[in-house]
Order: sequence, then C-alpha cells, then structure tokens
Amino acid sequence: MKEENLCPCGSGKTYATCCEPYHKQHNAPTCEALMRSRYSAFVFGLIDYLFETTHPNHRAKNLKADIASTCKGLAWTGLDVRDVWQGSEKDKVGKVTFHASFVQEGKNGVHEEHSRFKRFGKAWMYVDGEVKG
Repeated sequence: MKEENLCPCGSGKTYATCCEPYHKQHNAPTCEALMRSRYSAFVFGLIDYLFETTHPNHRAKNLKADIASTCKGLAWTGLDVRDVWQGSEKDKVGKVTFHASFVQEGKNGVHEEHSRFKRFGKAWMYVDGEVKG
C-alpha cells in the first residue's frame, strides 16, 4: 500500500476505506471513528464536514470561520488516540483523548484534547473538548 493512500487519521487503512466514506455520508459508527474523520477533515480542509459534525447546540456563531482559520494556519502531521471511553454503536455519549501533531509557521506543536461526543438523532456529533497544555 502506498504511503500517500494511507488515511491521515493513523488507522493504517487507506483513506478510501477509512475516513472518506464518513466525509461523504456523515455517519461514523462510533465517537472514535468520528474523531478520526474530523482529524482527517482538518488535514484536508473540509470545513463543511467539521461544521456539520459539530453538535447543533454547540455551534458557535463564528464556528465556520474559526475552522477555516485553523485549517489554513496549521499543517496537521499525525494523530495519536490515547484513550476512548464509551462511544460505541450502542452508546449515547463518548469521550476520546488524543494528541494531534502539527506545524505552524515552521514550528512543531501538539494539540492535546479530551473530546466529548453525543448522539444527535442517529449520528455521532462533536460536543466540545478540554484542551490540555
């Protein structure tokens, strides 16, 4: 498998068999799958997907502009999922702790977050995250 075909979320799968179907259909089966697909969406600058997978009750007024700014200002270089709590196909809530590496203005950085997810209808949605560091 070619390196460029691998999904940026670090699953070891190809993008076509990992996050791309979620980007097209918005129906990740678990909160971890949604979190990974959102990371890949940041890598690819998929602003609408990131907006639409944010829980409607937690969409700030300037959310799309903030997402666009983040996508433009950071080059994401790696994802490390550290912990997952609940968030299965049968759960209504879930949490994922992760470290996402990036480069900003030539400097390496790490975004550490403890994210919360909740079902909205049948779909998993990002609620918010506690950023570490």
